[in-house]
Amino acid sequence: MEQKGKRIEFRFGKPGKLAPLLAAAAMILWAAFSQSNVNGYVLAFFTALVTGVLFAKDEKAYGEALVYGLSKPMFGTIAMAVILAAVSGKLISASGVVQTIAVYVVAAGFTGKLFVAASFLITCLLAFATGTSVGTYFVVIPILFPVGVMAGASPEYMIGAIVSGAAFGDNLGPISDTTIASSATQHADLGTVVRTRMRYSLPAAAGALVLFLLFSKTVDGNAAIPAEAGLANPVSLVMLVVPAVIIVLCLMKKHLITALSWGILAGTAVGLLCGIYTVDKLIAFPGGFAVSGAVIEAITGTAGTVAMLIAVFALLGVVECSGLFEDIGAFLTRFSKSERSAETAIVLSAGILSMVTGVISVAIVALGDLVNEIGEKAGVDRYRRANLLDCTGCVFCFLAPWTVHCVIPAQQSAQFGEGFAVAPASIPFVNFYSICMLVMLVVSVVTGYGRKQAEKK
Repeated sequence: MEQKGKRIEFRFGKPGKLAPLLAAAAMILWAAFSQSNVNGYVLAFFTALVTGVLFAKDEKAYGEALVYGLSKPMFGTIAMAVILAAVSGKLISASGVVQTIAVYVVAAGFTGKLFVAASFLITCLLAFATGTSVGTYFVVIPILFPVGVMAGASPEYMIGAIVSGAAFGDNLGPISDTTIASSATQHADLGTVVRTRMRYSLPAAAGALVLFLLFSKTVDGNAAIPAEAGLANPVSLVMLVVPAVIIVLCLMKKHLITALSWGILAGTAVGLLCGIYTVDKLIAFPGGFAVSGAVIEAITGTAGTVAMLIAVFALLGVVECSGLFEDIGAFLTRFSKSERSAETAIVLSAGILSMVTGVISVAIVALGDLVNEIGEKAGVDRYRRANLLDCTGCVFCFLAPWTVHCVIPAQQSAQFGEGFAVAPASIPFVNFYSICMLVMLVVSVVTGYGRKQAEKK
């Protein structure tokens, strides 16, 4: 069980407390404008951690706060999932199944914008059913993303469609941690929360689908298909057992780590039995203190992403122990006098904290009591509060380029080669679902859309 770190006091008061975040923001902007890969964001957050030492009055408490952030179960889950997903993705990408599917897709004429839109819908359904956006990335990206690029879709828009679909599932899925957290913290019935949330999520999804059909860019897909893939290899399709096993186990509500592990075991067994892989292609010890093979290549390829997660969760511990959450809440409470101003405060506070923490459920839980308090005083219905919390998180957390919703898809895209790589900073601009949901939030707060309906519940 995690034990909260000691409260940290900073030199220069609140400016000193904000110094690590400001250092991270400056480095992130530098990395973003330079079109950096994941490693640029790794530098940003480690710079923030080191900067914080200069301002912390109690360096021991500061160190304990870093460890406290790393003790959060979410960190271990995501870090392990990144590594295991890289292995399962490598089993798929190295088998030839992606090229085989691409050949069939191109032959059927299901290319370009149509494939982008279909990928969005498929990801929506999968994320809704499994309730995990991060888990959905690990299942969908290794197959749909490279196939889509080979079928003529721009890499950025393919990633945008997948991230958008994952955001929809995270937002509306009844077994999503954000849905559960938003309903539980506001003491609202889960079924009614999901039903009332459709008023926000379905119009946003419809808008995103239209945008993908209208604005998705296309590339010369055939150029992305290697010459040797010109003839499809139907045998390689057996490797679809990997995502199939992972999806089935996620639907059975098994732990993500367990589902990924079984997917790797199933893929390894099927690949060896069907002659797609040999043992030395997967794991080999050629001598000279060397290790080679697809498995170790996949694991070492996640170093940058795992380092990023270490820095982000360590900084999260510092932010939490600094009292910044309480400061934000107290500041925004001053403006929560009317129903509309209370809703604005809820959206702003949830938006800021979801971007700072990078984990929507953490922000929701941290704000739960405060949102209850200001919402009750202003007469904002509990279902309205739950919906505003979750919808806001699925906007700002997904649009922040340093969160897992940009970093992990960027890392996954890079494994297919330079022509497929997508920079984290470019993903928010093609995440049409979160952009449409942002419009829905503004319209809802300004016009009161959804407010009266919620009050009748």
